[in-house]
Amino acid sequence: MAKKVVATLQKGEGRTYSKVIKVVKSAKTGAYTFQEQMVPNDAVKDILK
Repeated sequence: MAKKVVATLQKGEGRTYSKVIKVVKSAKTGAYTFQEQMVPNDAVKDILK
């Protein structure tokens, strides 16, 4: 199943997007969680600021 997803992202407009994974600390519990987003390549630096 993962092969299909990778294959579709490599064709056409899939290359204009990047997967961004950020570590976010919860204010309630203090635990760290990961947030995953698919963003356009142009917006990657803005998302990570």
